[in-house]
Order: sequence, then C-alpha cells, then structure tokens
Amino acid sequence: MQDNSSPQPNWLRSYYFTRAAFSLIWIATAILSGGQANLAAFLLVIYPLWDAAANLVDARVNGGLKANRSQALNVVVSTITTLAVVIALGKSNYAVLAVFGAWAILSGLLQLSTGVRRWRIYGAQWVMILSGAQSALAGAFMISRSFGAASPTILDIVPYAGFGAFYFLLSSLWLVAAAYRKAQA
Repeated sequence: MQDNSSPQPNWLRSYYFTRAAFSLIWIATAILSGGQANLAAFLLVIYPLWDAAANLVDARVNGGLKANRSQALNVVVSTITTLAVVIALGKSNYAVLAVFGAWAILSGLLQLSTGVRRWRIYGAQWVMILSGAQSALAGAFMISRSFGAASPTILDIVPYAGFGAFYFLLSSLWLVAAAYRKAQA
C-alpha cells in the first residue's frame, strides 16, 4: 500500500472531488434547464466528453495510458459515446437514452476495473468499485427505459449523474479521512 501523504493520493482526492463537483453542476443545470432543447443537447454531449477528458488526465498523472489500460479504453469509449450522442440527438430521445445506457455499462465496467487495480496500490477503492458496478446496472435500466412508451428526457439521466457525484465525493472524503487517520497515527 502506498503512503497516503504522497502526491498520488492527493491527486486522487482532488480528482474525485473535481469529478463530483462537475456532476453536481451538471445535475443542477439539467434540472434548471426547463427542458430547453439546446441546453439539454449541450449537457448530453458534454457529459461523456468530460468523462473522456477526465480519464485521459487521470491516466497521464498515474503513469500514462499504457499503464492504465482500463482508463485508456474508457477514453476511447467516452469519446465514441460523445459522437454517438450527437448522432442520437438527431434521431430521438429514446436513442439518446439507449446510447447513455450502453455507455454507462461500458464505462462502469471499466471504472470497476480501474478501482480493482488501484485498490492494490492505494486502498480505499471500494467506493469506485461499487460505483462501477452500479453504473453498469443503471445502464441496463436506461436501455430498458429506452424501449418504454414515455418519452425520455435529460431528467432520466440525472439519477445516474447523481450517483456518480455521490460516489466520487465519497471516494474523495474517504481518502481525506484515511490521510487524517494516518497523520494521527
């Protein structure tokens, strides 16, 4: 297990907090958008694009894309998802929800993989592992909803983003507590 006072756990705390903050701002904007189509479309495109950028930066800080294959693959998946969302926006809200569902499954499994790998290095990754598993389940739920009768909206994605924000915030706080306990020991 690596020393929790080293730069890497400090990076992870900041990274997880930043991911949580972005998601909370995204959620608030989605809820307050009042169904404005252009704003909703922008939010739907920016969400997976942000995920791609965040994974890219995190992988580079933690040894590069070769050393972080699950994150490298997540960058590719999230980038392709961004393009798929742009295309789906021209089709229907059902298509957008299906794309988000497929992305949630893939990115969740990749996040789970990253969490398992990091557990061996930093510990305290159970939250990210749980988040990855729940993301995959949420994706299956979104796909099932994309076949429903009720027309989906951006609000159907808000709970997914909310759980992501919660897990990233919890991970950040868990690492803060671990560093505090270690400093007190």
